[in-house]
Amino acid sequence: MSEKTIIARRRKTDGKLVRVFPDGREEPFPDPGPLPHLTEEEINAAALTDPDNPPRTLELQKRLKRVPQVKVMRRALHLTQEEGKTEPDQAARAYLIVIARNPKAVVEALDAARGY
Repeated sequence: MSEKTIIARRRKTDGKLVRVFPDGREEPFPDPGPLPHLTEEEINAAALTDPDNPPRTLELQKRLKRVPQVKVMRRALHLTQEEGKTEPDQAARAYLIVIARNPKAVVEALDAARGY
């Protein structure tokens, strides 16, 4: 079995980045220098050449689905992260969407079902 060398990086209190080796040695990261300034046209041209991340068009944006914000829903339902941490099935995902879009109605419905 080969031994892996794990190198971590850390920002020092003075703001400089260093490599931290397993034996505790620190070595500064080389300074890459300033990033080149790109014009808007150069940025758009680069985005068009990236097949994994095409620019967002109005047509594409209309087809995108909103993703429920689990953290916000957990907070609204007074759940801890551990209590709300699961991989939901399809029915649960649908329920999460309803909670995300109308949390007050869900709380009212649950309270009514409990007889409050």
